[in-house]
Amino acid sequence: MKKQQGATIWLTGLSGAGKSTICKFLEAELRSRAYQVEVLDGDMVRQNLSKGLTFSKEDRDENIRRIGFVAHLLTRNNIIVLVAAISPYQAARAEVKARIGDFIEVYVNASLAVCEQRDVKGLYKRARAGEIKHFTGIDDLYESPLAPDVECQTDRETIAESVDKILSKLAELGYIDRRVALITTPS
Repeated sequence: MKKQQGATIWLTGLSGAGKSTICKFLEAELRSRAYQVEVLDGDMVRQNLSKGLTFSKEDRDENIRRIGFVAHLLTRNNIIVLVAAISPYQAARAEVKARIGDFIEVYVNASLAVCEQRDVKGLYKRARAGEIKHFTGIDDLYESPLAPDVECQTDRETIAESVDKILSKLAELGYIDRRVALITTPS
């Protein structure tokens, strides 16, 4: 096992933008290089850590604080933490970034139209029909990051290109070994 420095890679973006997909490939790549990695996916966290919270702004902020707290604990114990969470509000993201310190914000950016096309759960359709209230991107705000560390434009680039951007930033910042070649994941 190699000595590593902890960091939180926070993937934010609309539902369907590709956060979980990128996270899955990034996790596999980092593990293949013998890095210790933990994943905090928004859906998993809602079921296990934030059950009972609504989708009000206050509860969304509380959900992000809870994810940030766990990410902070793991990061300070030299784990690379991958967070995939919509996290729609800039202030909440800034709060967890300040708490964690070793924080890389990744904006997983895809147009709303593309996100709706990718929607395997039918959430956008239900939101547009009025069945889901406060759905981010439809009747609730998503505040795009002003200066993300990495932007992955998933409606214009492959998964491999997106993951490579993140790996390059991690290498640039000294969190992973620079000498390791970039990946070749499926597009």
